[in-house]
Amino acid sequence: MTGAAKATETPGPGPRDPAPPPVGGVLWSVAGDLRGLLMLPAALTLQVAHPAVGAGVDAYSVFRTDPWGRGERSLRSALLWVYGGEAAAEEGRRLRLLHRTIQGTDAHGRRYHALTPANYAWVHATGFPVYQHALRHLHRPLTDAQERRLYAEWLQVGRVLGIHDRDMPQTIEEFWPYYRKMLADELEATVVVRELVDPGRTVPPPDRGPLPLRLLLRAVWPVVEPSLSRFRRFITVGLMPPDAREAIGLEWTDGQERALRRFARVVRTVVPALPERLRYLPLARRARAEARRRGRLSGAVHRAR
Repeated sequence: MTGAAKATETPGPGPRDPAPPPVGGVLWSVAGDLRGLLMLPAALTLQVAHPAVGAGVDAYSVFRTDPWGRGERSLRSALLWVYGGEAAAEEGRRLRLLHRTIQGTDAHGRRYHALTPANYAWVHATGFPVYQHALRHLHRPLTDAQERRLYAEWLQVGRVLGIHDRDMPQTIEEFWPYYRKMLADELEATVVVRELVDPGRTVPPPDRGPLPLRLLLRAVWPVVEPSLSRFRRFITVGLMPPDAREAIGLEWTDGQERALRRFARVVRTVVPALPERLRYLPLARRARAEARRRGRLSGAVHRAR
C-alpha cells in the first residue's frame, strides 16, 4: 500500500481521550490470561504478512537482536490497551509517536509509512480473527453475542490507538469482506513471516529475570532451544485462522491439526484450574484486583474456561 500518513498529530492528554474497553467485558476475561501469550505469535505473523508492515518490521524492529525485550514491550503495550485505564490512551499516543518515523520502500518498490491508515489499521485488525479462531481451541467458541461484543471492544481499542472509525469496518458484517480482500490482494510470505515460522531460526536465551535463572537457561539452552523453536512454529501457524494460513502459503497438515487439538484440550483443562495469581499476567491481575475492590468486576461476558 502507498500514501502518506494521514493519522492525526499526536495530542496531549485531555478529557476526550478514548476510554479502554469496559471492565468485565470479553477482553478483560481473555487478554491477560496466560493463553493470550499463545495467541500473540499468530497475530504478529499475520501483521507482518502485509508487505508494508513486514518491510517496516524488517528495517526498524529489534526482534532479531532483542527478541525477548521486544516481546516483553509488545505484551506490556497490548495489556495497557485493555487494563491500563487512563494509561491506555497515553500508550496509544506513545505508539503513534514511535511510528511517525517508520517509512521506506517495501519489497515491491512501493513507498510505505507506518501511520498510513490502511497499514496502521491492518496491524490492529489482525487481533480479531486470531482471537476468534484461537478462542475456539484454547477457551471455547464465542457465542454470536460474545463475538459481537469482542469486535465492539476491539474497535474501542483501535480508538485508543488513534485509529479513526472511518479506517476500520464498524460491524462484523463489514469486517469479514474487508478481511478476505486483504487476504486475497495484499498478504504474502514476507521475509519476516518466513523468519518467524522458520523452526531452524535460533533465538538467544532470555536475558531477563533473576541471575540464577538466566544462568540455568543459558546452560540448558542448546538442548531445549530446538524443541522450543519447533513449538513456536507449531503454535504460530496452528492458531492462525486457516484462510490466513492458506493466503500466506503456510503448510499445516491434518496430523498437526490433531496435535493442536490434543494440546488445546490440555490447556483448556489446566489453565482454568489455576488460581488467578497464576492464571493472569501481573498487569492484568492487578487491574482485575482493583476493579474487584471497587465492585466493578462482578462477572465477565465471556468466562474463559
